[in-house]
Amino acid sequence: MVYTPVPDEVLQELLQPSNSKIVLLVMDGLGGMPLGPAGPTELEYAHTVNMDTLAADGVLGLHVPLAPGLAPGSGPAHLALFGYDAFRYRIGRGALAAAGVGLDLQPGDVVARGNFATLDEAGRILDRRAGRIPTKEAAPLVEKLARIRIPGVQIDVRPVRDYRFVLRLRGEGLSHKLKDTDPQRVGVPPFPVEPAEPTPEAQRTAEILNRWIEEARKVLAGHPKANGVLLRGFATDPQLPKFGERYGLRAAAVAEYPMYRGVARLVGMDVLDLVDTTPEGLFQTVAQHWQTYDFFFVHFKETDSRGEDGDFFAKAQAIEKVDRALPILMDLKPDVVVITGDHSTPSRWRAHSWHPVPVLLWAPDSVRTDDQYRFGENACQHGGLGTFPAVHLMPLILAHAGRLKKYGA
Repeated sequence: MVYTPVPDEVLQELLQPSNSKIVLLVMDGLGGMPLGPAGPTELEYAHTVNMDTLAADGVLGLHVPLAPGLAPGSGPAHLALFGYDAFRYRIGRGALAAAGVGLDLQPGDVVARGNFATLDEAGRILDRRAGRIPTKEAAPLVEKLARIRIPGVQIDVRPVRDYRFVLRLRGEGLSHKLKDTDPQRVGVPPFPVEPAEPTPEAQRTAEILNRWIEEARKVLAGHPKANGVLLRGFATDPQLPKFGERYGLRAAAVAEYPMYRGVARLVGMDVLDLVDTTPEGLFQTVAQHWQTYDFFFVHFKETDSRGEDGDFFAKAQAIEKVDRALPILMDLKPDVVVITGDHSTPSRWRAHSWHPVPVLLWAPDSVRTDDQYRFGENACQHGGLGTFPAVHLMPLILAHAGRLKKYGA
């Protein structure tokens, strides 16, 4: 199994115009496992009459997000779905967070994702997420942090969601090669920002950030929960090749969570305002913009959240919500629909896993159907697509959409 994507120059030679419409529906963390040695997975347990109809008329398979045995983070997993080599293009968490809230990145900028945290009188961490304070409580605190000034650098702070914020430094002589301040445990103080490489730029940036953290603690001192900050995922603009240029597509993203809006922005997709965050709202958003775009990336988060909660039945119910809303999407008469996940999040594990992810490809004008009629892991294992690297999904989609010419004489 070859895990490298088709070279960009080859794809550029093969692209041809088409009026076809494509939908890539990503149910985050879709792949699962049975609760015991036998039995259904969450997807197999769910009642999915609409997806099963598409499965019977389409073709099934499994994709491997990165490589066998590697449990992917959501960032690299989505890059792979979009056809990018996730080992070549690495996106720091800070860049995803910044792009997700519309904070632009320029070459040389340094960004980090921040958490509000609860510290005791000795400066030790009591809660890494400050009691998960909601956005309405965190936003005024972010405004206070945004007023902190450090000479020689421009600092911007934006709220992300709940207890999370994003920090951007802009100026000369900065480096994102820095170590996180979050020790990933309680009972100990946050780490200071330290250089991850022995360069003057990294040392200077670390000093600036440590001064900022000191000022932040003074500003937050009176808050009962959010009296400290933790910084992680230092990054800069990854300068990714743009999705639309690579594939000749006008592409839009329909996603609620900032991280997925961020990865879509970083590859150059337009990020659409949502009707609402339900599956119906996501698909209605697609409908509102149907004439403007060729390609829609639609992201649904709840499947992953329920998997990480360890709630098998809630994850199945989340899948059922998407299935019930699916007619809204199909009434638009797309030419190609792919339903998959970015990775597996078995509720039994409460975490991302390396298990291959179910794929359903529906393209009535071009698909060669298999003998499977139910969308689930076991059926996908026996489906006509086989098991293939996620980076090969985009060329497969383009081919079914009539957007690729023959390669070679």
